[in-house]
Amino acid sequence: MDTAVRIPTGASVIVGDLQVPGSAAGIVLFAHGSGSSRHSPRNRFVAGCLQENGFATLLMDLLTAEEEREDQQTRQGRFDVGLLAERLLAAAEWL
Repeated sequence: MDTAVRIPTGASVIVGDLQVPGSAAGIVLFAHGSGSSRHSPRNRFVAGCLQENGFATLLMDLLTAEEEREDQQTRQGRFDVGLLAERLLAAAEWL
């Protein structure tokens, strides 16, 4: 069962889905900037395979829902490397 998580990153909060099987050997962080999301069937399939083999997973969206909507129009968020890196670091530190 996924646990919804909220990770503060400066003025914003990013969301993700955490799954920790019993006695997890490690954790894999899936980070999505734009065009894909933590809800992607392919990413969930890969995460499920990892979970079946003893790994925890955290599927994160690096853009907020509002930023994702803006990015669909402007394509600005997906190229903001500084912002995406900052949020990836926040997620890794949170873990």
